[in-house]
Amino acid sequence: MPRLLLLLVVALTLLVPAAWADGVTVFDDDHPGVRDLDPDLLHALRMAATDSGIAFHVNSGRRSPAQQEQLLRDAVKRYGSAEEAARWVATADTSRHVSGDAVDLAPTAWLSRHGAAYGLCQIYENEPWHYELRPAAVESGCPPMYADPTDDPRMHR
Repeated sequence: MPRLLLLLVVALTLLVPAAWADGVTVFDDDHPGVRDLDPDLLHALRMAATDSGIAFHVNSGRRSPAQQEQLLRDAVKRYGSAEEAARWVATADTSRHVSGDAVDLAPTAWLSRHGAAYGLCQIYENEPWHYELRPAAVESGCPPMYADPTDDPRMHR
């Protein structure tokens, strides 16, 4: 294998989150991050996957408070401050992942165009993988996105 191709394969492998590489989809009830999602969110995801024929891979679904706090600690280290980390990771008390009301998945191109028909909406401009259920979107479309979680009033409890 030519060296450049090998480097490209290694780089792409590092960019693919572990769950995506493991093939966890919205139909994997044996995976707690999928199984423990809000039932209405999970139903909408499965309907969208079935209708589209797309295998939506779940990077992160329902998380425990301990998992969320670890992600936040890691983000503070990565971004250098709690303020910058808050643009990417919520606290365990405010995270929609901890309550089972959010999912990070791929691919998202189809969902960005058709997700509203299922009530599935991208919430943050900076996180194209993060979707939540907004039942009203079926009738009126998805609400405007927040720039990032720091603009989301639910994060300021």
